[in-house]
Amino acid sequence: MDIKKRAQGLPADAESQNIMDFVEDTGNVYETLRVIASRSDQISRELKEELLAKLEEFAVAGENLEEIHENKEQIEISRFYERLPNPSLIATHEFLNGQLQFRYKEKDGEAKIGKNTRVYQ
Repeated sequence: MDIKKRAQGLPADAESQNIMDFVEDTGNVYETLRVIASRSDQISRELKEELLAKLEEFAVAGENLEEIHENKEQIEISRFYERLPNPSLIATHEFLNGQLQFRYKEKDGEAKIGKNTRVYQ
């Protein structure tokens, strides 16, 4: 489903949340914040690329300051994207509703071992 369609029904303001709701899936609030931040960055990039592609249609080659005029369609497109909730709010909503999937990267199939962990064989 399109991000814009899912985000239109969301409130644009931040709401207080129960911290325990964030810890259920990962077991660690910092891991949860990292997952949400990664998704937020991804949403931000997608929306920016889409907006720039739409606005590029209105660009005229050889523009100068005297020839620039306001285009109503361009203004409406910009306003639509401005009204969307912040990407971090969208990502938080996706996480709390179980719409996000995440996994941990492991190098060469090795298990993650902490710096001060002793391994017994």
